[in-house]
Amino acid sequence: MITFWQQENGKFIHKEQEELEKNLPRWVDARNVNREDMRILEEEFHIDQEHILDILDQDELSRIEKEDEYILIILRLPVFVPDADISYFTIPLGIILYENTIITICWTDCEVLKDIASNRLKGVTLSDFPELVTRILSRADTIFLRYLKEINRRSTTIQNELQLSVKNNELIQLLNLEKSLVFFTTSLKSNQLLLEKLLKTRYLSFDEDDKDWLEDVVIDNRQAIEMADTYSDILTGMVDTFASVISNNLNIVMKKLTIISLIMMVPTFIVSFFGMNVPLPFENNGWWGIIFTTFLCGLATFIAAKLLLKENATEQKNRPWFILREERKKARLERAEKRRLLKLEKKAMKN
Repeated sequence: MITFWQQENGKFIHKEQEELEKNLPRWVDARNVNREDMRILEEEFHIDQEHILDILDQDELSRIEKEDEYILIILRLPVFVPDADISYFTIPLGIILYENTIITICWTDCEVLKDIASNRLKGVTLSDFPELVTRILSRADTIFLRYLKEINRRSTTIQNELQLSVKNNELIQLLNLEKSLVFFTTSLKSNQLLLEKLLKTRYLSFDEDDKDWLEDVVIDNRQAIEMADTYSDILTGMVDTFASVISNNLNIVMKKLTIISLIMMVPTFIVSFFGMNVPLPFENNGWWGIIFTTFLCGLATFIAAKLLLKENATEQKNRPWFILREERKKARLERAEKRRLLKLEKKAMKN
């Protein structure tokens, strides 16, 4: 969908194409681009088809190019989609600069363009395109930093859940967050190269204020790269740790099964041996043979129970204190909830 915008009294106003004033700068916003939008951009605004396809390519990296009629800038923006398997990812945004028109092209919706269209960014003006590009890059870095903090909080929450019980769902969520951090790191490094080119390029004429702002954006982008690298290392270590925990739990279960198998092997061997045509022990001793056999079975059961209980006690003793604390807290909450439900049932019965 293509929308048209101009500024009046410092605010962006949505207009139809026929209502645009020719002597004022205009912003052409193309989001959720379809084939008809591509045709309009190519025929009416004379944008090269290859450039449109590059902008709509989800894996396109940031860059700047100078054509005969316009300047092309492609940068990466962060996106959050709650219902997706990978909620945090990045998309390319294309910016086409003409003399009196700026065109933004994106294959989906994004928060940066929403903020500009809803006038949430103060001090943005269409009369200075280099400043507008700088503000878009600055806003993108701000959203990158916010999403990185959200990813860190979500990973901490999942870690607390995994400490109580290791489940596949939480592990898959951690892997998806790890993928998101990889996407963010790659996009931030690509934007960093773009920012360095913008500082050196002659395609855009930045004034002193714009250069100072652009240098601040470079610093914010480097900070976001360092945060993404740090969170990625932490998340990778966390996933490896829980993989070791799963392997350790499997070893404990196999150890218990081995103990049970060894104990059951003895009576199985005896029954198999005396199932053949051989004299049975105690067959001529009457009740004494039955009592002795029962005693041996009880002794074997007692030894097996002793070994298994000892194994469970050792396992409980080696568990971290914070996990035991969380389990006790959860048990108290469950008991309190049961008492509350009983009181409600009693009141309902009285009424």
